[in-house]
Amino acid sequence: MVGAFGLRRRRRCALLAPMGGALAFGVIASSALVIGAAIGGWLTVPKRLLAAMLAFASGALITALSFELFEESVDRGGIGRAAIGLAVGALVFTLLSARLDAIARKGSATDPGEEGSDKLDTDAAAQERPATSASTSGAAGLALLAAVTLDGVPENVALGISLTEGTGGLALLAAIFVSNFPEALVGAASMRAQGRSQRYVLGVWVICAVLLTLAVVLGAGPLSQTSPETISLPLAFAAGAVLASLADTLMPEAYEDGGPAVALATTAGFLLSFVLSLA
Repeated sequence: MVGAFGLRRRRRCALLAPMGGALAFGVIASSALVIGAAIGGWLTVPKRLLAAMLAFASGALITALSFELFEESVDRGGIGRAAIGLAVGALVFTLLSARLDAIARKGSATDPGEEGSDKLDTDAAAQERPATSASTSGAAGLALLAAVTLDGVPENVALGISLTEGTGGLALLAAIFVSNFPEALVGAASMRAQGRSQRYVLGVWVICAVLLTLAVVLGAGPLSQTSPETISLPLAFAAGAVLASLADTLMPEAYEDGGPAVALATTAGFLLSFVLSLA
């Protein structure tokens, strides 16, 4: 009986170890949302610096979606299953993005004919807060919040799964962190520019951070016990959503506002993430 009890205890400890690591990784990755939201709600950030941050995040995500997400999906479920998951993830993000663009355009006080992403309003983060009352809908910031959640949940689930597999997930962790920070910063600034209170802005981004942290724990817990074929689908879905977000939001906004220097920032992000993937 003592032996059986000791075996159960060792099993519980074996389960708690990755769960503790998953919680730590989730807090680190999601803390960028809270930090970015706090800075975006209070400070004015130069537009070119924002563009460089978005470009750096884009480069890091390219490595993460290629090696930590899609390649892992192919290894677990084969190219056919991975391709389906990739296509579904990109399609879901694209459809939701179009809807969010429409909502943001309807609620935004900016010129409807202005080019650029309605979700990622870098002008709001790079300008002083208007003294007059603005639109209280917060559509652009809320749209970005929804977009971050859509691709963030499968990303963080994949991060949790990678911890149980012993791959570490450092590249994915770095990519999630450096992409969360500028997105939250710009999203929070958009909400503040549209009349939302600092408490409201910080609160919704904290809720988002908690949700994404729980996604990491979920990936390291119940989902890690499922078959490789089952895990393959959320990994590929995350890769498709990330790839679509790069093409739809991050890279267009960065290259529009940052000029040629963002090419170097993208390269730096890719290199850092790739080096971490080798660790």
